[in-house]
Amino acid sequence: MATYSFMDVSATIVGPGGIVDLGYGAATAEEGISIAYTEDKNLMTVGADGKVMYTLRCGNSGTVTVSLLKTSPTAKKLQKMFNIQKLSASVWGVNTITIQQTAAKDKIVCLFCAFVKVPDTSYAKDGDVLQWAFHAGEIAVDRGTYPGN
Repeated sequence: MATYSFMDVSATIVGPGGIVDLGYGAATAEEGISIAYTEDKNLMTVGADGKVMYTLRCGNSGTVTVSLLKTSPTAKKLQKMFNIQKLSASVWGVNTITIQQTAAKDKIVCLFCAFVKVPDTSYAKDGDVLQWAFHAGEIAVDRGTYPGN
C-alpha cells in the first residue's frame, strides 16, 4: 500500500533576490502547490470524411501556483523577490522552481519562471490564503513511483 504526505514535499524558488522554500514547513495552505500546463500536448482534428489527424504540440509551458497562509513568513520573502525583480527586465522571468515529493521520487523542474502578479488580498473574518502564481516557460516532469507499486 502506498501512502502520500505533504511532509515529503520540498520546493524552492531560486532567482534574483534569493532562495525561498515553498514546500512543507513554509506555512503552505491546504491547497498546497499546483502545476498546470498552458495547453494540451495533442490537438485532434477531424476531417470532413471522419479521418483524424493528430498534432503533437511542442510547448511545455504552464503555471505554478503556491498557496500560502496569510501569516506565512514565506509570503514576505516572495514579496521581496517580486519587488526586486519588477525593477528590471534583466532580472524578470529567470527564476527556477523545483518541486520534489521524496516518497514517490517525483521531481518537477520549472525554468524561466516569472511572477504573474502580487496575490489578491482581503481582510475579513477569517484569515486569507495568498496564491502566488508563476508562469513557467518550461516544465520538466520526472514522475517516480511509490514504493511497492
